[in-house]
Amino acid sequence: MSNFVDECGINVNAGDGGAGCVAFRREAHVDRGGPDGGDGGNGGDIWLVADHNVASLLAFRDYPHRKAENGRHGSGKKKHGANGVSEDVVVPVGTIVKDSSGKILADLSISGSRWLAAAGGIGGKGNTRFLNNRRRAPSFAEQGEHGEEQWLKLELKLLADVALVGFPNVGKSTLISRLSAAKPKIANYPFTTLVPNLGVVRLNDEFEMVIADIPGLIEGAADGKGLGHQFLRHVERSRVLAILVDLAPYDEQTPENQLNVILGELEKYKPELLTRPRVLISSKNDVAQHEPLENSFVISSITGEGLDKLLTEFKALVSEARNKKNKPDERIVIHRPLPKGISVVKDKGTYVVIGRAAERAVALNDLTNIEALEYAQNALTKLGVDKALKKAGIKTGDIVRIGELVFDYSDEDNFLAE
Repeated sequence: MSNFVDECGINVNAGDGGAGCVAFRREAHVDRGGPDGGDGGNGGDIWLVADHNVASLLAFRDYPHRKAENGRHGSGKKKHGANGVSEDVVVPVGTIVKDSSGKILADLSISGSRWLAAAGGIGGKGNTRFLNNRRRAPSFAEQGEHGEEQWLKLELKLLADVALVGFPNVGKSTLISRLSAAKPKIANYPFTTLVPNLGVVRLNDEFEMVIADIPGLIEGAADGKGLGHQFLRHVERSRVLAILVDLAPYDEQTPENQLNVILGELEKYKPELLTRPRVLISSKNDVAQHEPLENSFVISSITGEGLDKLLTEFKALVSEARNKKNKPDERIVIHRPLPKGISVVKDKGTYVVIGRAAERAVALNDLTNIEALEYAQNALTKLGVDKALKKAGIKTGDIVRIGELVFDYSDEDNFLAE
């Protein structure tokens, strides 16, 4: 089984907030001690963190679930619960985060980039927080919020200075093994390489570059034939493309035909790849049965022919690309909008109020308590929930859901019908 995984699902479940406490001061010689219930702690967050020490998404293949710690409950004597510990989940640099529908949420292209994958629930307020001139002994508190939970799709796009691209079995793995310390599987049959290999090349003047051996492309790869899309996405972020053609017979295709097919597949997948700096390499000159292509580097990875000149060209093109700042964007791209305000949607006859503030307003420990019910009613009215429901066409007797609270609507001053 391969130890390289470049696509996986992950379930992130942030911690729940702790519940606020209902308590009253009880001490000798203290008459009618007031409320002193503490707040619940916040649940832990889950962050995805790009780390250059992680090579693939292998850690999520068999264990896709990640859970953060819950916040602790509040207690008497105004003791607040401890916050839950947040979880940092390390992923390789170049990881793309998508939601279940395939929409891109974040692009972690720089080591150290962080993205909030699931926010922990806010802890509930203790009864001390609800003390006012009219409410001298509040006997209710807030429950803690549930932490966010969702399935995400992770895709890895390798970050390399040079990507070796070509048909299967044209000598890419052998070349990277000669240029670097990488030890890919090498054999004389197509598709020996099923996952990308990375090699680090260090030259005498301490110049360093990363070369990626991309598994062989075939005709139709841009349309998803074989593992085309999985292979091609690793080409996207490479600074330089090194296209290898085989001078020995490959499936009865000439070097010219090989080049035309490769360029065609790159153009179909992403046309801008054809504007990327590239090097044309005529490979396997030691067993050649075709003439090398014009303006190509003629090499033999077995004998070492042409490898020094090829490295010099790689260095020149990579240096030029780096000087032009041909790098991934150093910002974390976040597409997920932060919810604001409230909204009302109708779902199978039920009017659902969506909005964090509204859900918190009814997340009380005892809505049968008249004080708690009055507080929730006032809070919802201030948020404009009643107006939003009427605008949505609600009528007395219709069912309303806010968070976990479900009730019948009443077209009166108090629309929380009992």
